[in-house]
Amino acid sequence: MDIRSRWLALGRIPAVRTGLFVLGVILILLAPVVGALPGPGGIIVFGAGLALTLKYSEWAKRQYVRFKRKHPNKGRWTDWGLRRGSARRREARRRKQSGIEALDD
Repeated sequence: MDIRSRWLALGRIPAVRTGLFVLGVILILLAPVVGALPGPGGIIVFGAGLALTLKYSEWAKRQYVRFKRKHPNKGRWTDWGLRRGSARRREARRRKQSGIEALDD
């Protein structure tokens, strides 16, 4: 069994999922404190917390989808920041519909 499959199996354990969700919430709450320090640390801490929270919480995913429907441009930036595959697919589809040629990454 390789490392990736072990990690995925570990993420299916309810106690681990809950712990990672709580860690994500703690990182989100800690982001303003870290943000007061010089440098971009607050943004990085917030992004890591948001990624953990969205990965391990169905409630957070529903809230995120609701936010994206209300604020599509902000949702697009968030998807880009989280490097979500669905964001790349939607962006390619949007460019194709508007006639803009897709640029290579």
